[in-house]
Amino acid sequence: MTFPWAIKQLVSRAVPHQDNEKRKGPEKYPDWASYRLGIFICLNCSGTHRNLPEVSRVKSIRLDFWDDDLVEYMKCIGNNAAKAIYEKDVPIFYYRPKSSDCVVLKEQWIRAKYERREFTGDKSQPQIISNYGSHQGFLWKRGKENSQFLRRKFILSMDDYTLKYYNKEESKGPKAVIFVKDLNALFQPEKIRHNHGLQLTCLKDEHTRNIFVYHEEAKEIVHWYNAIRAVRFSYLKTAFPTATDLELLPWITRNYLKQGYMEKTGPMHREPFKKRWFVLDSQERRLLYFKCPLDATEKGSVFIGSKEHGYDVTNSLPKGARGNKWKCGITVVTPDRKFVFTCENERDLREWIEALNGVITRPMSPQDYTTEANVRRRR
Repeated sequence: MTFPWAIKQLVSRAVPHQDNEKRKGPEKYPDWASYRLGIFICLNCSGTHRNLPEVSRVKSIRLDFWDDDLVEYMKCIGNNAAKAIYEKDVPIFYYRPKSSDCVVLKEQWIRAKYERREFTGDKSQPQIISNYGSHQGFLWKRGKENSQFLRRKFILSMDDYTLKYYNKEESKGPKAVIFVKDLNALFQPEKIRHNHGLQLTCLKDEHTRNIFVYHEEAKEIVHWYNAIRAVRFSYLKTAFPTATDLELLPWITRNYLKQGYMEKTGPMHREPFKKRWFVLDSQERRLLYFKCPLDATEKGSVFIGSKEHGYDVTNSLPKGARGNKWKCGITVVTPDRKFVFTCENERDLREWIEALNGVITRPMSPQDYTTEANVRRRR
């Protein structure tokens, strides 16, 4: 029998566990292992592995005793060798979840690798990767004018780079046609209040349009997410033929840098402060605000340029400005005007300033100048 401290020595020599791509703190040296797969895993991933008894068996590195033959097996396999097997053929567009991502993404990534063996390149295994170019099926969609979710048919096509949805299955024409060029998908389970909640964002009449959907099955909603990524990646390859795959990857889909409530006043800084839901899209350099988190359309947006072009953020309120209930003030300076917000507490204030500074200190790209002009024109 091998004592826990002995197997612990293996972890220090192991390649960081591949189920979470960017590992920090205690996850750098995980406390769990799948002795059937021969890999070291973190606490969060161990729960999913326990639900795959036919594929994976889990032991604690600290608490369990290890037979010598299992220790030798872990030495022979390890994370590097397992990754070469189970991630041999992962498509470039397929999203590899991080430790901070929602449960459904991490769980389905583990199941896709070890249970369904989708990325081994084994021709005897049922492969679904080739089907990502186009996809159709039913999703539960939240109504624009009310909170009711209704079953709607969606069709994603790589032929014309569109996502269409229909109010009725037998409808001759779609209710809406969304061009992949302007489409973004991100998981928002807490906002939508469903573990499989997906937010689709597009442009309609030059304004942001949010569509909130979910599917009962975890595998299917993650398939939709990666299908959208596949079609987006194909479009970007066509639109930017000289860009490398690595340059295009961050633009396939994106998460928001920061979101939450702040209070906002008007251009004179004497208007009543109103509570709004704010979203900072760092890639588009836009601070969007909505009346509530599930609004279908933005109420307005602020372009966040670079410091070199007259943009700045300070943790202060202009003279004479008084918040309604919240007193922690932020002033965003632009070449046209100053936008004044208040946060509920000092922690929110620090987080917003840090996020905004992260955008302001970044140089602007040629595309950013186009976005800036569009935002100014709509104001």
